Amino acid sequence: MRRPATALLTAAVTAGGLVATAPPAAAADISPRHLTISVTDLGPEHRDCEVAADLYVPAGVTASRPAPALLVTNGFGGTKADQADLAQGFGAHGYVTLAYTGIGFVDGDDCPITLDDVEHDGAAASQLLRFLGGDPTVVAVDDTTGRRVHVDQVIREDASTGTRYDPAVGMTGGSYGGQIQFATAAYEHRQSTDRVDAILPLITWNDLSYSLAPENSALPGGTARSGSVSSAQTGVFKYEWAALFTTLGVENGAEDLQASLSDATRWPAFVDENCANFEPQVCRALLEVGTLGYPSDESLAFLRSNSVASYMSDVRVPTMIGQGQADTLFDLQESVATYRALQRQGTPVSLTWQSWGHSDSAPVAGELDMRHPERSYEGRRALAWFDYYVRGTGTRPALNFSYFRDWVFAATGDAARAYATAPSYPAGSSTTLFLSGGGVSGALVGSRSAVVPGVSAYSSVAPIGPNYTETSALDQSQPVTDPPGTAVRFSTAPLNRAMTVVGSPRLTVTLDAPVVAATQAAGAPGQLVVFAKLYDVGPDGAVELPHRLISPARVADVTRPVTIELPGIVHRFAAGHRLAVVLSGGDLAYRGSTVPQQVTLSTGPGITQQLTLPVVG
Repeated sequence: MRRPATALLTAAVTAGGLVATAPPAAAADISPRHLTISVTDLGPEHRDCEVAADLYVPAGVTASRPAPALLVTNGFGGTKADQADLAQGFGAHGYVTLAYTGIGFVDGDDCPITLDDVEHDGAAASQLLRFLGGDPTVVAVDDTTGRRVHVDQVIREDASTGTRYDPAVGMTGGSYGGQIQFATAAYEHRQSTDRVDAILPLITWNDLSYSLAPENSALPGGTARSGSVSSAQTGVFKYEWAALFTTLGVENGAEDLQASLSDATRWPAFVDENCANFEPQVCRALLEVGTLGYPSDESLAFLRSNSVASYMSDVRVPTMIGQGQADTLFDLQESVATYRALQRQGTPVSLTWQSWGHSDSAPVAGELDMRHPERSYEGRRALAWFDYYVRGTGTRPALNFSYFRDWVFAATGDAARAYATAPSYPAGSSTTLFLSGGGVSGALVGSRSAVVPGVSAYSSVAPIGPNYTETSALDQSQPVTDPPGTAVRFSTAPLNRAMTVVGSPRLTVTLDAPVVAATQAAGAPGQLVVFAKLYDVGPDGAVELPHRLISPARVADVTRPVTIELPGIVHRFAAGHRLAVVLSGGDLAYRGSTVPQQVTLSTGPGITQQLTLPVVG
């Protein structure tokens, strides 16, 4: 049975595990065998764990007529059952599927959640690959009959690769079920076995320290140039997402969660009572945020070690990355970092920015249907990827960059037409606008010569909020708000023609915060915390924040110009609308500065204040 505390998360997060409502069983459906598989000697502790798995073997697939295979697992808080549609859908195309519940998510098993690391989760998945390859030393028992199960229906590649028990196999899945693919590929590569033939990770992370504590002002040259979102700076903690992951707030509600985080006397008990079944480092990081206001370097290093960013050179398997535009947990920059790093080391890789993600888990009609993959855009691409790299048929898929355009889908209702492609990321060209004027709302102008001198000022007022963009994983329906005095805005004139932004804008500003300048040498507690975001302002003044995405930053040195990478987006700013860049001192979804911080921004000759936009068309 699924743990009650993770049930709500499953709705939001296991969408990345390709969840869909299963149709009524049909005569042609595959009846899975329910297995318990023993995985042994995991990690430095030499743990033995029990894995719950379902084996789907299509009709007609036998030892004499073997088929390729897929290994899949759940998103966070999910189970093997979440993969039923995928197994049935790809089974109809001749794939054997082994779906399993990730380590730590099986009730009755003492193994903790180890965050998809290589030495535990990757090692366990490696044994499941060997099971698919017919290794008799991997013990699997049929839950119904109690008998040992041996797989001989999967194509073996031992003769061509020289690796024993090497199945023709790919992996897919999303979120938590996405990162495991990198961990498995890395473990296999370190063992010089490389049993995985292709992977298709969806809406997953590059660097978990960035995911949960992003720092967007210290990305060297930008994510696209550096192939990294990792920063030496301490980031700004996404306390809502992090607490929801560790079951905090799910049963207690967002208001209680905020109150507990604000009260240092309540927070330790709250964490202790709710942070169950995790490695202790995860719970320690939560305690640090409640007491210090930020995670320690040790905690950030632990999170990064559980991320593909820390072992990218070991991932050599063909990789099709799918990342969600509607995702405030694992944003588009994370996919860019992984894509660019793999591309540079020569790993075959393609990148897709799809409509759905953790913040909106519903693909549009015709975009993704794993129960009938041939009927959807992403499903057909997944089939083509695995057919070529796992089955060895068809033509080589293009190693390109594709992205979903919601305005095209709104006009046509055609998911395939809504996707555009480019040879690689980034696409298009750059347009630079300059901040001008002052007050609460300044201007964005097209040339330096048009800049008007001015002064703008804002202040943070509390560690949490009061500015609002979302209630992470729970609600994005409330209006975006910036209370007076907590933010400054710089806007274009109404656009003469539509502008399409594809990628991450970059905001370079010179800020003045004398009190912070005097305290920043002490490190994170005394440094400036700022939130940057891009608004689409309609003719009636209505504000749209594309997919509720913002970029928090903890600025190391406020006396120097700073460049903040804004969220990656695919957004069309319509003619007649205004594009506005906003700087604020807080956000209700993050743990900001413990003390109020006064900030001034001046415009005029000799002062660097500019916004660079990646524009297509």
